[in-house]
Amino acid sequence: MSDTRVDWIRGITVRQPWATCLLTGHKTIENRPSPGWPLGLYLLHAGLAVERAALRLPLVATTIRGRQLDRSAVIGVARLADVHAGDGRCTEWAEPASPFHLVFTDVQELALPIPIPAGALGPWKPSEDLVDQVRLQLPDLRAPEGLA
Repeated sequence: MSDTRVDWIRGITVRQPWATCLLTGHKTIENRPSPGWPLGLYLLHAGLAVERAALRLPLVATTIRGRQLDRSAVIGVARLADVHAGDGRCTEWAEPASPFHLVFTDVQELALPIPIPAGALGPWKPSEDLVDQVRLQLPDLRAPEGLA
């Protein structure tokens, strides 16, 4: 197994149930305290933690109904299309207290979650082996021209 890091795709770790809400494509905003997120493709990693109180929110409950809440696993790929200052008005998923909103599009769900023990609070670089495992399920996933 190679430990080489890939430069054209990053990872984002999101607690459940928020990760699954992003995976459905209904939640397009991830609320974060920092603007330091490069635009581009991200592996969507469901962290180990579950915010139990969020499970009782009607918007969340409706969005995740019938879905498994995988944890400690890469569950999909999404494109970070924009990062903007948060004011709580851009979508129903935006938190007014969040300083920045990450806007995700083009979500692709993995049929089989790929277990990995931990991600990071900020954007993280996945290993080449992890990206290869994702490509087995999403064979059209490629580095942008000139970055391969």
